[in-house]
Amino acid sequence: MSPVLTSRAGTRTIPATAGIVATGLAVGVAELAAGLLPGGASPFVAVAERIIELTPGPAVELAISVFGGANRLVLLLCMAVGLLTAGALVGIGAAARRWFGPAALGAIAALGIASGLATPALPVLVAVAAPAAGWGLGAGLLQVLLGRRAAGRAGAGEHADDLPDEDRAHRDEPERPRRSFLAVAGAGAVLAAASAGGGRYLQLRDAARRARTNIRLARPATPLPPPPGTASFDIDGLASLVTPNEDFYRIDTAFTVPRLDPDSHAVRVTGMVDTPLEIGYRELVRAADTEADVTLACVSNQVGGSLVGNARWQGVPLAEVLDRAGVHPGATQIVGRATDGWTGGFPVEAAYDGRPALIAVGMNGEPLPEEHGFPARLVIAGLYGYVSDTKWLAEIELTTFEAYDAYWIPRGWAERAPIKTQSRIDVPREGAEVNAGPVTVAGVAWAGVRGVETVEIAVDGGDWREARLAGELARTTWRQWAYEWDATPGQHRIQVRATDGTGRTQTGERSGTLPDGATGHHTIEVTVAG
Repeated sequence: MSPVLTSRAGTRTIPATAGIVATGLAVGVAELAAGLLPGGASPFVAVAERIIELTPGPAVELAISVFGGANRLVLLLCMAVGLLTAGALVGIGAAARRWFGPAALGAIAALGIASGLATPALPVLVAVAAPAAGWGLGAGLLQVLLGRRAAGRAGAGEHADDLPDEDRAHRDEPERPRRSFLAVAGAGAVLAAASAGGGRYLQLRDAARRARTNIRLARPATPLPPPPGTASFDIDGLASLVTPNEDFYRIDTAFTVPRLDPDSHAVRVTGMVDTPLEIGYRELVRAADTEADVTLACVSNQVGGSLVGNARWQGVPLAEVLDRAGVHPGATQIVGRATDGWTGGFPVEAAYDGRPALIAVGMNGEPLPEEHGFPARLVIAGLYGYVSDTKWLAEIELTTFEAYDAYWIPRGWAERAPIKTQSRIDVPREGAEVNAGPVTVAGVAWAGVRGVETVEIAVDGGDWREARLAGELARTTWRQWAYEWDATPGQHRIQVRATDGTGRTQTGERSGTLPDGATGHHTIEVTVAG
């Protein structure tokens, strides 16, 4: 290759790189600004939406026929490639004419502003300010990078006669400006990626929250009555019959709560079915006419622990969805798959044996909170959450236990995981000091789908004494219990146990949570003052 051509190619590489990095930063900052501003949405996506609107119908149909459901993703990728190409041209042009860089980046920003203003739901402030902020920082970085490049060329004695007058003074400087260019360009690229990613995260979070506030759940076909007063005791410190959403325990593997757009979210039904399905979130909301009171429990809950809660869930019966798909006779396992890839698997019969088994979209009368699975999740009564209660539900796959192990199974947890009978003392607390005389001992007990028939306490290893039970809200929920203890001065040890609806009493044998849930009697020690 000619040395002259090689030199020219190398000369263009640096300004092209500068242009790409500066353009990337401009777009990234615009995305971040849109995420930080109230009501913000992606300027990049706004441009894509305008492209779709302006594309002739036959071309859109061709794209759908070729790329299917990935047609929008392909468009975004093509836009990204086009943006990088434009960035390279911006850099090359700005190296020859410094005014060209800000002008070209301004044109890109203007395209974003125009697209944003054409988006009805996007506030004018966001439509204008986000691309403008990106333009300002992108243009500034481009000037800095080209200044570093010019200083490096001058210091190396390259084409000194072609340099602008203000850059010739640098031609005797050492090679350090070239390294400085690379450092600044690298930092700019990292900042561009971080800004774009952070901005998109904030936009999705804000979009999910705004969309959630506008969602109205369907009226249940047979609304459940409010919990009766007889189902709860008014005792300070006792867990409430229905756990408020903000107090409901959260255990999952997600480092950050997924922020999902309900307008585009859908749940797929795949695997061993006659007809694979894809059900949009809005369709799920319209069909969610079933309510169920269900207590959920985490398998990691220690004896006496707080990783358990009771809520009224609203959703679509899982069996109805499976019947639409047509389950193959050989299918034995239902796998729920979250948007982040987490999976939980449970027996097919759990969807058909009469227990509440829902694709839930509502919790305690409102759309699911984001941290509890919005837009949709599975709620399967009587099974520990690690096998059944998939949050941020994206897919329901019919398979067999032999063919697939869900997330926690290879990690040592049991394949089948019915909730064990458990009971807990809430009042008084461990280590509390109480006065002699009548002392209320109270708590909750739960037993999956079997219901709770009796609760008993024992003091200092003595006889078991039956406690009072509040009314039963449902067989699938916990029950409050209370016992009036005539406390005498001194140190005392109090234990509790429950018997489920089948007549089986909770074991006192202590075991840890691995592989299928802890066992043992919750025991506390209290001091009774004389």
